[in-house]
Amino acid sequence: MEMEQFYYDNKIVKKFIYATILFGVVGMLVGLTLALMYLFPNMTDGISWLSYGRLRPLHTNAVIFAFVGNAFFAGMYYSLQRLLKARMFSDFLSNLHFWGWQLIIVAAAITLPLGYTSSKEYAELEWPIDIAIALIWVVMGINMIGTMLRRRERHLYVAIWFYIATFVTIAVLHIFNNIELPVSALKSYSVYAGVQDALVQWWYGHNAVAFFLTTPFLGLMYYFVPKVANRPIYSYRLSIIHFWSLIFIYIWAGPHHLLYSALPNWAQNLGVAFSVMLIAPSWGGMINGLLTLRGAWDKVREEPVLKFFVVAITGYGMATFEGPMLSLKNVNAIAHYTDWIVAHVHVGALAWNGFMSFGIIYWLIPRMTKSKLFSNKLANFHFWIGTLGIIFYTLPMYVAGFQQASMWKQFNPDGTLKYGNFLETVTTIMPLYWMRAIGGTLYLIGMFILVYNIIMTVRKGQTIEDELAQAPALQKISKSRIGGEKFHSWLERKPIQLTILATVAILIGGIIQIIPTLMVKSNIPTISSVKPYSPLELEGRDLYIREGCVGCHSQSVRPFRSEVERYGPQSKAGEFVYDHPFLWGSKRTGPDLLRVGGKYNDNWHFNHFWNPQSISAGSIMPGYKWLFDNKPMDISLTQKKMQAMVTLGVPYSPEEVANAQKALRAQAISIEKNLENDPDFVKSYEDSKKKAAAKGEKFVPMNEREIVALIAYIQRLGTDIKVKKTTNN
Repeated sequence: MEMEQFYYDNKIVKKFIYATILFGVVGMLVGLTLALMYLFPNMTDGISWLSYGRLRPLHTNAVIFAFVGNAFFAGMYYSLQRLLKARMFSDFLSNLHFWGWQLIIVAAAITLPLGYTSSKEYAELEWPIDIAIALIWVVMGINMIGTMLRRRERHLYVAIWFYIATFVTIAVLHIFNNIELPVSALKSYSVYAGVQDALVQWWYGHNAVAFFLTTPFLGLMYYFVPKVANRPIYSYRLSIIHFWSLIFIYIWAGPHHLLYSALPNWAQNLGVAFSVMLIAPSWGGMINGLLTLRGAWDKVREEPVLKFFVVAITGYGMATFEGPMLSLKNVNAIAHYTDWIVAHVHVGALAWNGFMSFGIIYWLIPRMTKSKLFSNKLANFHFWIGTLGIIFYTLPMYVAGFQQASMWKQFNPDGTLKYGNFLETVTTIMPLYWMRAIGGTLYLIGMFILVYNIIMTVRKGQTIEDELAQAPALQKISKSRIGGEKFHSWLERKPIQLTILATVAILIGGIIQIIPTLMVKSNIPTISSVKPYSPLELEGRDLYIREGCVGCHSQSVRPFRSEVERYGPQSKAGEFVYDHPFLWGSKRTGPDLLRVGGKYNDNWHFNHFWNPQSISAGSIMPGYKWLFDNKPMDISLTQKKMQAMVTLGVPYSPEEVANAQKALRAQAISIEKNLENDPDFVKSYEDSKKKAAAKGEKFVPMNEREIVALIAYIQRLGTDIKVKKTTNN
């Protein structure tokens, strides 16, 4: 057969690898900074854009979408070309994908510290960036499927199936979760509210883990593990079962993040059932990866890349055993809101995604530079110090989680909470937070070792250029099915049909869970006493979102005696009907706030936001001094925000919208008068007036500052239902 010559595009692979390394360092540095903030909560005192609440989403986005995302794209561009024996469909689309993705990351790095966030976990970016993500993702998909259509290899290898499922599912998840109503260039509200928003968000959130952190890396595992071990995949039949069962079952599992919440029980139970089933395909993939190394374990002792892969696959197995276990209601009742979940997440992120990425980088760079790795000893040292870092990070967090759950639930013989002060738990686990910081430091040192090793390898090697290859052209088959060909064998050479079937498989679960929750009103029993937020409370809620308070405080009381005793009546679906977005949270670094309204006076909150430690000794909450700055709160969008809420179904009257600023100011003045009951406030207030006059600055009254709006929102929480009865409409 006549051979065709062509070139593999290695330059695009190189770009994504370098971006992976750069953003890996940045994301992990931010993560270590956050770990240190637990120990030194005021280390960035007064600097709003370096506060914990704003940096936390930056860390998660940097690690997930910048570090892991770029690693996937690097591995996908390298493997896809070789599996299809074709250059990527379009060099222009490849480069548009690369530069578009990096610009999105930079946009996130700018907007998140400035407080522009939708607050949805793993989907915090505002609407213009969401649109850019969708467009660049489509660019990648066109390039990927276009390459398949002009391939020289008839068979689509299993890794490619996982790449297809990743492309299709992330597109669906991203679009439906990020349907928002814009208010301004960088402000929007989710079109979903309360319970419905929570379901859609965790349908997205869980499956972003599934289809951005799991399926693409399974595709990379199926390519790189056999390649490095020089062994065929253990079982091709198992890979078929693994793929289809995984993508079908995974999409149903999101509701297990909302157990014991106001989500309808039928949805919770569906999430539990499919989460438990998920262990079978997940472990099928792990077994297929590890058993591929049969007969090659002697290489594992010598080859650092295989060491990384073995621990990565083992970490995947541990995390995917733990996930179904955490979805069981009795286990979830213990683990949810604790640091156990932090440990679980980081087993997957540090071991599975991190170590797979490191192994791929160590294997690719020498081959593309036509040289050997600068130092195998350094790579081995990276492996061991990274493994030690994972252990030092995760084990203390497991212990902290068990400690939190135990202390939160203990009662005295007289029926009172044994540890009624939430801070008692926080102070108890501080040594474990020190150990986590040490573990994060060790892991980061390993990352710096990789940077040095790769730089030296590139320096001594050749410049990374496009790679010459040859293969015979693909011969067309006139028959749709070759004699005796089974259905799946036929499907493996039909990229369009495979993509359509994968799309159907992932849509079924989402449709069955989400549409009834959105359309059947009986799923959300309403509460007649729940009213929309006042203009000042609405502004305060947006400040709560801006400062990332949802990262540390939940707003969802579960039906446990310990929680009802500590926080008040359990959450009800009708409480959240005007919440765009929902703010239930997923971690309790501080106490639940759903019923905090009226628990303390305005002066307590005022002093608490200024200096939490002055109110609560041992608190690890940072101060929010910029909320007190001598500058007026921006209320220019208040009416637009209320109009947007009206569009979303919140029953503000035209008069309420028209008189929004007047009502806002009246409520703010009443809070200022409450603050004047404190002599210390009056004294400091007068002192600040004198200082402003001495500097020639215009003095802004306290009722015009941001802190007043945030106090108004906090004081509103939970006050609607304390004495009112629930009615089903």
